[in-house]
Amino acid sequence: MRVYKYFQLKEFPTMPFDFHMNHDIYFEQQYTNAKKYILPFLSEVMPLKDKNVLEIGSGEGGILKAFSDHGCRITGVDIDTVKIEAGKRIFAKEIEENRARLICDDIFNFNGEKFDLIILKDALEHIHGHEKILSKMKDLLNPGGKAFLAFPPWQMPFGGHQQMCKSKFMALAPFIHLLPNPLYAGLLKSFHESDRLIEHLLDTKETRITIEGFERITKKLNYKVDRKLFYFINPNYEVKFNMKPRKQSALISSIPYVRNFFITTCFYVISADN
Repeated sequence: MRVYKYFQLKEFPTMPFDFHMNHDIYFEQQYTNAKKYILPFLSEVMPLKDKNVLEIGSGEGGILKAFSDHGCRITGVDIDTVKIEAGKRIFAKEIEENRARLICDDIFNFNGEKFDLIILKDALEHIHGHEKILSKMKDLLNPGGKAFLAFPPWQMPFGGHQQMCKSKFMALAPFIHLLPNPLYAGLLKSFHESDRLIEHLLDTKETRITIEGFERITKKLNYKVDRKLFYFINPNYEVKFNMKPRKQSALISSIPYVRNFFITTCFYVISADN
């Protein structure tokens, strides 16, 4: 599926890993990852066919495409107008058949409808107010509904998303996001990263999330963790870097705080514990 022709805007300059800005490649990566890893993971805890699925931060809908192909009714919500308009073109047939919707809006303005499954993938770590978004998701779930979340723990080697840097050295440098802000910002500036990107990366420090922090919030909001899976090598890396996904060992996964350094992504399925 070719989608790049629908995009005209770029937020950041070209980076060493072009898939971050090549929307055609990114859509297909998202679709492949969802079909190969997310759907099987979810199928262990719930049937998916004919479910009403919402994705928060859906972009153009690469993940939702896998769910649509599986027989789900899909809704994507995102604040990025360009991506939503591209998604509407991609899903034109599904939209005409009332099997898909793509909405440009803030999720906190979205009220009334309930869903069987809500997806929040690789977005929680960018949101200010983790408890607020998880509470909103709970309000949008049908009785018996579930939420799927995936996020990189902050302390993992590239938890600061420094792979977005234009400098190849900075993009490949692990753990630099753990430096104190003045040192981190100074280092980024010395490698001629743009002020806009530096601001974005520092903002990511403000919205960081850890496994312990996430589980603390879910417990406070009376969510039940139905299933979780920790990866040493993120499934995303298979399509991005040709690296075979690898689950983290049970031993490392069981050590609080330390595990955040050695887990590149977490998969969770949670449900409202009423």
